[in-house]
Amino acid sequence: MDDLSKTSSPKDSSLLSVSIRISILFMIICGIIYPLASTGAAQLLFPSHANGSLLKDSSGQIVGSELIGQSFEDPSLFQGRVSSIAYNAAASGSNNYGPSNPALMERTEASIKEWKANNPDVSIDRLPIDLVTNSGSGLDPHITVQAANIQIPRISKLTGLSSAVLQDLVKEHTEGRDLAIFGEERVNVLMLNTALAALHK
Repeated sequence: MDDLSKTSSPKDSSLLSVSIRISILFMIICGIIYPLASTGAAQLLFPSHANGSLLKDSSGQIVGSELIGQSFEDPSLFQGRVSSIAYNAAASGSNNYGPSNPALMERTEASIKEWKANNPDVSIDRLPIDLVTNSGSGLDPHITVQAANIQIPRISKLTGLSSAVLQDLVKEHTEGRDLAIFGEERVNVLMLNTALAALHK
């Protein structure tokens, strides 16, 4: 009968040694070499994207990221989509309300009421749906071209810039469909407002 109290055989010790060396090797490759190589390649090939697609104003100050929406309280600026998480990038998501949920109705009605107050010259039946609805992530930095153009009368009145100038500004910042076939044309609100602020100085 085998004595279970005997020490491990040389073969077992050899297997343990190999396992430890392989583990250390993979920790070095996967935990040090690969991250450094991928980070270095990203910084070399796509430095802007690798650093968060940060956007700077005319004075060189960082004003945000092209990838994350913001809340703009100033009515003389273009407004983005509703965000149930206040554009908190640490808490991506939405309340996912169903169409019959009273909270969704209350939020939508509040958004429509605010729209009426800030845009008395624009009929409510022309209000684009993306200006009163939340995106799935709550962080969407884009609005439709229609949603940007519909705000021009208010912004023109508050800034003194002509509608034609503002329309050209929207056109300049209109992004096409992905691969020319997916999605729809859209406008990045932060980039548009950054250009508007520089123009309105």
